[in-house]
Amino acid sequence: MGPFIFPFNNLLCMLLGISFTVWVTLLLVFIIVPAIFGLSFGIRGLYMKMLLKVFKWATVRMERGAKEKNHLLYKPYSLNSIIAKEPTSLEEELKEIRRNGSSRELDGSASTSTGPSPSSSEFEMSDTFYFCRRGIESIVDDEVTKCFSAEELESWNLLTRSNYNFQHISTRLTVLWGLGVIIRYGFLLPLRLTLAITGVSLLVVFTTIIGFLPNGRVKNFLSENVHLMCYRICVRALTAIITYHHSENKPKNGGICVANHTSPIDVIILASDGCYAMVGQIHGGLMGIIQRSMVKACPHIWFERLEVKDRHLVAKRLSDHVKDKSKLPILIFPEGTCINNTSVMMFKKGSFEIGSTVYPVAIKYDPRFGDAFWNSSKFGMVNYLLRMMSSWAIVCSVWYLPPMSRQEDEDAVQFANRVKAAIARQGGLVDLLWDGGLKRGKVKDTFKEEQQKIYSNILVGTQADRSRS
Repeated sequence: MGPFIFPFNNLLCMLLGISFTVWVTLLLVFIIVPAIFGLSFGIRGLYMKMLLKVFKWATVRMERGAKEKNHLLYKPYSLNSIIAKEPTSLEEELKEIRRNGSSRELDGSASTSTGPSPSSSEFEMSDTFYFCRRGIESIVDDEVTKCFSAEELESWNLLTRSNYNFQHISTRLTVLWGLGVIIRYGFLLPLRLTLAITGVSLLVVFTTIIGFLPNGRVKNFLSENVHLMCYRICVRALTAIITYHHSENKPKNGGICVANHTSPIDVIILASDGCYAMVGQIHGGLMGIIQRSMVKACPHIWFERLEVKDRHLVAKRLSDHVKDKSKLPILIFPEGTCINNTSVMMFKKGSFEIGSTVYPVAIKYDPRFGDAFWNSSKFGMVNYLLRMMSSWAIVCSVWYLPPMSRQEDEDAVQFANRVKAAIARQGGLVDLLWDGGLKRGKVKDTFKEEQQKIYSNILVGTQADRSRS
């Protein structure tokens, strides 16, 4: 059997060698080299259009089959529309409740005497109805909690994770789903892992080498181009299709770039179109190796675990950086946590106290191709990245908004809210006042006291008006 085994082994080795050569050649010609020069052959655009047609057919077929079998495909309601709320003030709602109560008393009484005034300043039991109703509304339709869960799509994208009520509808649809699993895990995932490893490896090696060069124009030029090259390769590792708008407003040196935060890949999305100085906590393991190599080539701002809690130290480091107009703009996500790309939550005021020009950026992902939101309480970083690399693609739009500066009559909180409102308006996101820290913490007493003060001011203020009259 020996003479038959050796030719078979030689043939197998030759086929593996040819396959590896073809694989590397395709990577270099169609992905890595174009990424280095910032070019695109339009393959990802065609891929996206083809996916949309497949999704449309699958959704129509699934809805038709579900109707025939009387299956429930989607949740009967959306969390964004459980309760219809009108933007009214506490005082207006209390007046309405009291007015309705007074009308009932008048209708049920034969007496000609007038009932209590709807705008009475004294406490009335009917006032409790308002607070009870608002409490129940907050439980049923919680504005905060739903910002940290993935939204369910109106159509199916052949990912079981995007439709929690998925069932077998037809053989053809199941075969198509199975074919998608083979393509995503058998072809796309290995390809993307190869690109990710290549991009990260090149970043670590090249930034370490550049770190030995003396500070100057040559070092800055090489550092910026190496960062761009490696981030663009990492973008290809996610099959990210990004549309940048208003590039004339891109952040400039000495400024601060602030953006809404959905995922750790927000950094890659922005850094593949421009260079930034990153801000963050020093980590260990692979992330620590990457951070230490990056800071050798570029003045990133890394903090030790204990330093992060020192607000004054953080503010001083940031202030010193922006004063040097030769340094790259700082990239900051003021929300401090990842939101599911439907809303923008409270911006921390620290980055708005420095006094530098702020460059707002709005990022909006298209969930039809893959959910970019990182639910850190549910998925670890490795698990999350594997989910991203096994999705169909990451499609998003990035808007560079005009630079904004703090006005004379503004404090840091007001400035932060103004920037947040501009980002929410451009990205089509809901502007919320809640702190993203509520993801893991309790509601601060100040929020409760604020509602109590509003109610007491209504009572006290109206009593004062009555005493003067």
